[in-house]
Amino acid sequence: MAMTDTGGAGTHATEPEASDSLRTFGAVVQALREHAGLSRGDFAPLVGYSKHTVASIELGRRMPDDDFVERAETALGNTGALRRAAQHLSRRPGLAAWFRRWARLEAVASSLSTYECRLVPGLLQTEAYARTLFVNQLPPLGDKQIEAQMAARLERQRLLRERPNTAYSFILEEHLLLRRTGGAAVTRELVGHILGLAELRNIELQIMPLVRESHAGLDGPVQLLETQENRRFGYCEGQRGGQFVSDPKEISVLQMRYARMRSQALTLEDSLSLLRRMRGAL
Repeated sequence: MAMTDTGGAGTHATEPEASDSLRTFGAVVQALREHAGLSRGDFAPLVGYSKHTVASIELGRRMPDDDFVERAETALGNTGALRRAAQHLSRRPGLAAWFRRWARLEAVASSLSTYECRLVPGLLQTEAYARTLFVNQLPPLGDKQIEAQMAARLERQRLLRERPNTAYSFILEEHLLLRRTGGAAVTRELVGHILGLAELRNIELQIMPLVRESHAGLDGPVQLLETQENRRFGYCEGQRGGQFVSDPKEISVLQMRYARMRSQALTLEDSLSLLRRMRGAL
């Protein structure tokens, strides 16, 4: 889908994935608070945050902002420990909470299949195309949020080249490129980028033509993956969140639809030929 990285445009979660530095910072806050004889209920009004937020920070589930660090430092004796600890905070930026489980599986999958009808999938986006999506997100994002999303998007894209034994399949609707999101120059670069990725042995790309009388994907976008242990999962993304699918019966239905779409889309060769013509027309 805060606009955090998902398979496509981006997201809605505000809490980062826990990291060692977040947990360590939270433990320091908790230790200092308890040493001062303060409960979370006592401490919360001193820093101007809710008891729930204090708990999330202490448990390493939430990145503290600068105001929290300064207020907590003041409330807990101005030792300088929190300011120094805050300088070493790190997190996995830009991953929406509801997307993290899928992202962890995506990073170790033996195969990944993606059908998209709304926008070019995140794994195939150029920086200019992705930035266009982020800049036009509603509610608007701040500069730091946009840069966090860009960092997350570019990090995910490394999978395509760093996992040559993972088989990637993409089915894209032709209209995604005819829309010219970001303008002709952005689209020309995007088409060229996709053509370049399609040359990799582990990537297969097909285009669903603009005119198609029967279509098995009318219920919307879908992603399917298989793990090294031959377990299968699915992921369906909507406006404000995503649905993780693990029920074998549901996975079977999604796989059936994806297989039908592969037969309905243009062949691999015809898809690349169409992309070359589209690039030449821009």
